[in-house]
Amino acid sequence: MTPAAAETIGLQALAWLVGDEELCPVFMGSTGASVDDLRVRANDPAFLGSVLEFLTMNDQWVMQFCDANELKYEMPLHARYALPGAQDVHWT
Repeated sequence: MTPAAAETIGLQALAWLVGDEELCPVFMGSTGASVDDLRVRANDPAFLGSVLEFLTMNDQWVMQFCDANELKYEMPLHARYALPGAQDVHWT
């Protein structure tokens, strides 16, 4: 996945997250992001990576987001790995 495509999915995830009145405060509380951060950093690939990192913590969130945006369920994780700050996890 290209970084540009990953950023697009990150922006979609941010918009979806902001639209969820219950989940958005959880994101803000767990990341320390403010309302201003949501606006100002929306074009920051590292911030979008953190949005996707948060989203991919819960399979239900991933499925809801993907269903709402007509994406395959693996796309948020692929996008996460295409943005800054992600490292491949090796379980060995």
